[in-house]
Amino acid sequence: MKYSIGVDYGTKSGRAVLVELGTGRIMAQSVKEYTHGVMDEYLPDGKTKLPPDYALEHPNDYLEVLNVTIPDVLRKSKVKPEDIVGLGIDFTACTMMPIDETGKPLCLYDEYKLNPHSYIKLWKHHAAQKQANRLNEIASLRGEEFLSRYGGKISSEWMIPKIMQILEEDEEIYNKADRFMEAADWVILQLTDNEARNSCTAGYKALWNKQKGYPGKEFFKALDPRLENLVEEKLSENIYPLGSKAGELTKRASILTGLKEGTAVAVANVDAHVTVPAAGITKAGEMLMIMGTSTCHIILSDKELIVPGMCGVVEDGVMPGFLGYEAGQSCVGDHFDWFVNNLVPKKYEEEAQKRKISVYDLLKEKAMSQKPGESGLVALDWWNGNRSILVDVDLTGMIIGMTLLTKPEDIYRALIEATAFGTKMIIDTFKQSGVDIHTLYAAGGIAKKDEFMMQIYADVLGMDIRIAKSDQAPALGSAMFGAVAAGKLKGGYDTITEAANEMGEVMDKYYTPDSHNAAIYLKLYNEYKLLHDYFGKGENDVMKRLKEIKKSVT
Repeated sequence: MKYSIGVDYGTKSGRAVLVELGTGRIMAQSVKEYTHGVMDEYLPDGKTKLPPDYALEHPNDYLEVLNVTIPDVLRKSKVKPEDIVGLGIDFTACTMMPIDETGKPLCLYDEYKLNPHSYIKLWKHHAAQKQANRLNEIASLRGEEFLSRYGGKISSEWMIPKIMQILEEDEEIYNKADRFMEAADWVILQLTDNEARNSCTAGYKALWNKQKGYPGKEFFKALDPRLENLVEEKLSENIYPLGSKAGELTKRASILTGLKEGTAVAVANVDAHVTVPAAGITKAGEMLMIMGTSTCHIILSDKELIVPGMCGVVEDGVMPGFLGYEAGQSCVGDHFDWFVNNLVPKKYEEEAQKRKISVYDLLKEKAMSQKPGESGLVALDWWNGNRSILVDVDLTGMIIGMTLLTKPEDIYRALIEATAFGTKMIIDTFKQSGVDIHTLYAAGGIAKKDEFMMQIYADVLGMDIRIAKSDQAPALGSAMFGAVAAGKLKGGYDTITEAANEMGEVMDKYYTPDSHNAAIYLKLYNEYKLLHDYFGKGENDVMKRLKEIKKSVT
């Protein structure tokens, strides 16, 4: 038998799976929490305080993941390195970093280790919103054609606003940086010594287009004269299509991972997008929700259309031969963690401890006894801003309808329902724009483990929901791309579609809407829409005004 390894870099940890080719069976898996975690308050010295809306990471954490998890899955599976034909990785994105001419991240230099701009800016680094606003304004005034491919707005999470922030706030770091690179592509560079930038992050996060390349120099000059030659000087026009081979494992990388030198390495991918083949999705009109700390929505289509607030539409951006659409919600699992960690009363914690269950299970149990609408609450799911369809990180969360009788489980259920309403808003917007969505899939820890939440989603969306079978669907998808990089002659596959048809799988059980609950949720959704438009489309900017007051006093 031949095997492949996939490594999935998430927000807080990285995980590797070793997969049997032909069956998709996961032989072993391993997880490594990032040593430095997400740095959103202090740099690693514990003293250098970060400004608001920062979210940074440390590059050594990514190498530790390779050094710990890959030897671990080899040991657990007892598979020999020579039987591993390929390696693939995926990342949250846009997660970007400044590096020097040797590929060394600037934060590893002593003179820059206390400089926040020398570190990796995680996808949810939202401190470049001012720059994103200006980029959108200038692109709109100039009539830049690319803007429509991103739903009319570029997010502060994307590559160019983050580069603009570095230039404006620390020109020394900007000038010292030989290149700005996605962390995904940087890891591939460490594995192969080859700079093979992938078309997925370039297309969805850096304004690159397969037919037209990057926006022209005049656009970048309009943003800032110092950015006129940004693409030529600090990015790259050499973009590799998904499924292609980035290179082969170097001797140094072989020592780091325990894999055989010369093992095929696929170009990197994005965690959400790489999950599509792992669920066996290969047709237009199929949509996947990847549900975790945030949720990403990926739709395959055979038409390129303009959809308000989409994160992007990229030719061959997910699967070859299709237009891949992306949308997303910035706060889902994080939503529930915030509530449990900050607002659950002590008596609930004591009850959960006494019954030897988690606080989450206790809240779920209590919330399940309620009927839809019974709490009288509706919430907006903007605790981490809104990615789609409003593309505005300055929006904040809200719950309406609370009284002195409101209980924790009421709020917990309302937060779940809010995320489902946010997803329905996205699906409805795509459908109204002409993008067909007839089949719905879900993947990720929430999708596999939380039957209560998935049933609410089915009821709110009014659609059946099929669940990807693998517990580690992104890593499985990366392993599949690793096998494609190796090719059929080496025991892999010639195309990702072949791999998806043979190895992608969903669970037998799926969720179907309850018609009675769906009717009630439609009424609640209509209330959600009113609040969504009132607070999100400029009629009442109280959320933004409160943020400004907060900044002025901190």
